[in-house]
Amino acid sequence: MSEEKVEVPKVPTSNVFALFGGKKDKPEEKTTENTETVTKKEDDAEAEEEEPDVHFEPIVQLNEVEVKTNEESELPLLKIRAKLFRLDAEAKEWKEKGTGDCKILVHKESGKARILMRRDKTLKICANHYVNPTYVLKENIGSDRSWLYNVIGDVSEGESENLTLAIRFGSKENAQKFKDAFEKAKNLNKGDLKHEEVVKEIEAQLLKEEKEKKEEEK
Repeated sequence: MSEEKVEVPKVPTSNVFALFGGKKDKPEEKTTENTETVTKKEDDAEAEEEEPDVHFEPIVQLNEVEVKTNEESELPLLKIRAKLFRLDAEAKEWKEKGTGDCKILVHKESGKARILMRRDKTLKICANHYVNPTYVLKENIGSDRSWLYNVIGDVSEGESENLTLAIRFGSKENAQKFKDAFEKAKNLNKGDLKHEEVVKEIEAQLLKEEKEKKEEEK
C-alpha cells in the first residue's frame, strides 16, 4: 500500500488536528476571515474607548486684570542679581532674606531713590527702603563682592524695621556697580543732584538698551 502524503500547514491552525482524524477546515480562507473579524472588533473597541471631542464654554468669563507693582512712576537706576541676608541679633547669625533682582529705583516726579528687591519665582518683596544719605557701605571681611550696611525703616515685611543687611553679588564688578549706583542714590536723596537730569539719563540708557536688543533680534 502506498503511503498517503499529508500536507503540513504553514501556520499552526485547526488543520493540525486533521492529521489525527479531526475535521479538516479550509486552509487559508477561514484564517483570513477570522483575522479580519478580530481586527474589526478591535477597531470597534478602540472607537468606543476614544473620548469624544467635547468643548465646554466657561460659566464665568474672567477679564484681564492689570496688576500694579507700585513701580509705574519709577525708573531703574540699577537692576542687578543679588543675594540678601539680614543679621539676627539674638541668634548672632546671618539669615537669608532672598535671592533675586535688586533694583535702585528713582521716582520720576520726586526724584527719591529707594532699593527694592523681590525673591525669585514668588516675587515677594525682601527689601524695600529709601537710600538714606547717612548710609555707609562697608566691606565684608573676606569677600570683594559683598557689602554690609545698616538700614533705617525697611518696610519689606509690612512694618518699618531697622536692619543690618549684607548683600552679595556674582562678581566683584557687579559689587562695584551696586556701590556706584548706591552712592548716586544717596546724593540724589540728599539733593546734591538734580533729579530731572538723572531721570533723563536713565530714560536715554533704557532707550539705548532697547534699541540694542532689537538689533540683536534681527
